[in-house]
Amino acid sequence: MLARSVSRCSHRLRRPVSGASGVNVTPSLRFGFGQQAQCRRFSMHAAGPSSSGPPPPMSSAGMLAPFVGELDRIAPSFRIHGSQIQVLRTPAEFYEALKDKIRGAERRIFLSTLYIGKSELELITTLQEALRAKPELRLSILTDALRGTREAPDPSCASLLAPLVAEFGPERVEIRMYHTPNLTGLRKRHIPKRINEGWGLQHMKLYGVDDEIILSGANLSSDYFTNRQDRYHLFSSKDVTEYFANVQDAVSSLSFLILPADSQAGFRMVWPEDNAAPSPLEDPKQFIKESTSLLAGLISPKTAPLTSHDTTPLDKRDTSVYLVSQFSQLLFPDTSTELPAITHVLKTLSLPQYAKSSWTFTAGYFNPAPSLTELLLSTQSHNNTVITAAPQANGFYGSPGVSGLLPGAYTLLARRFVREVHARGLDTTTTLREWRHGTVGEPGAWTYHAKGLWITLPGQMDPSISIIGSSNYTKRSYSLDLEANAMIVTENADLQKRLGEEQRWLQEEHTSVVTREDFAKVERRVGIKVRVAMMIVQLLGGAL
Repeated sequence: MLARSVSRCSHRLRRPVSGASGVNVTPSLRFGFGQQAQCRRFSMHAAGPSSSGPPPPMSSAGMLAPFVGELDRIAPSFRIHGSQIQVLRTPAEFYEALKDKIRGAERRIFLSTLYIGKSELELITTLQEALRAKPELRLSILTDALRGTREAPDPSCASLLAPLVAEFGPERVEIRMYHTPNLTGLRKRHIPKRINEGWGLQHMKLYGVDDEIILSGANLSSDYFTNRQDRYHLFSSKDVTEYFANVQDAVSSLSFLILPADSQAGFRMVWPEDNAAPSPLEDPKQFIKESTSLLAGLISPKTAPLTSHDTTPLDKRDTSVYLVSQFSQLLFPDTSTELPAITHVLKTLSLPQYAKSSWTFTAGYFNPAPSLTELLLSTQSHNNTVITAAPQANGFYGSPGVSGLLPGAYTLLARRFVREVHARGLDTTTTLREWRHGTVGEPGAWTYHAKGLWITLPGQMDPSISIIGSSNYTKRSYSLDLEANAMIVTENADLQKRLGEEQRWLQEEHTSVVTREDFAKVERRVGIKVRVAMMIVQLLGGAL
């Protein structure tokens, strides 16, 4: 099922990337075009002191200035109008939007996800119909190799997708699966499939069609389309879409190619000779060296391939979209941008002038990186909220084997967080809320998988800053997984309102405050098995 190489004559769907001269070059070589045209409109002067009395209240632009100055040095970005971002709410709304975009596709569809559910025949049919209707349409899919082949030789994500290549040919359809360089040798042979994902995954969720893209934390399976709550933002921006298409192209060139096969598994996984690096299973060190060379320029604001196609007048662009990524396992040294961007934003909130700001942080799997917890609890902000899944809304609730211990592990981590809040005297400023809509395994139950951050500035009702994407904000996200996100910084009142509605809507119906007293109850106690399992995973180099 796993072949070492495939001839260079095998077609690869590499979109050419045009530089300023019109010469086609690879994403890693096309640096900086259009970056100088980005127009920063957040002025520092509004925050300046007055010599004749107390300083006037800061304008929205003045309050945002300390954030964007450093963000411009951390990550590449585009300026767009706030109306170019649509906030979707429900799994059904996300699924219908995705199918509608696919049906209307003219040139390209590119999808990055952890996995596509092995029984997602409706989605596959939608892709087939679009490809049949438009002979020029091309499809590129990137998933994770561990998750995408876990059930093989039984039906799997890989066996679901391979027939697309058989029907439409490798000239039009490319299926790629990324394999972490951290799981090789004895680890790969002996760690059970159900938990080997703890050593690193392709975790990006990029759903691009032509010149629009949905960024989300949702994967492509039936629960994410029906009863697994996440977040979903649709960006109608050729610039943002093209950037993330380049990201997917780069990671695809570091991934296995999936081809149809006449075998029980239904597919074979090969490493093309013209990939950008040797296989991570054969030479992980050289793989990381080559991946660093490929990706470092793509995520740096100084060298990222940014070309502006937006026709919106510069003076109407009121929203910056920072393109932040976490590729720690592929970069040495690690120059990822997500954690530095979030670190800067939260450090800025620790300044006295942001004492009347507030933040809302959510993660379905509550295990924020220790540095992130420290930053959240060190801000000057008030009325802060953390939203996480109740054990009964955790997708692993009631699962057999080791994975069934995970809800208890996240409960233990949430309890530690609440204790830390109390130890710092922050009970009146920071609240933990658990999201629950039924109980997993019972009729009508939902699970919670949303993740993100919203920041509301002093004197405002709604957020001016939010981050959307795949990251779970854990130690694992910042060391093992591949993540792609957008940090939105906006002065657009309508977009601010919609971001505010999003964060309130996630809390209104299905959350309740959880206190230290709640965690002290008998039913909340975590057994020794959970603690031992957490310790073993950490000792073996994995992470939750």
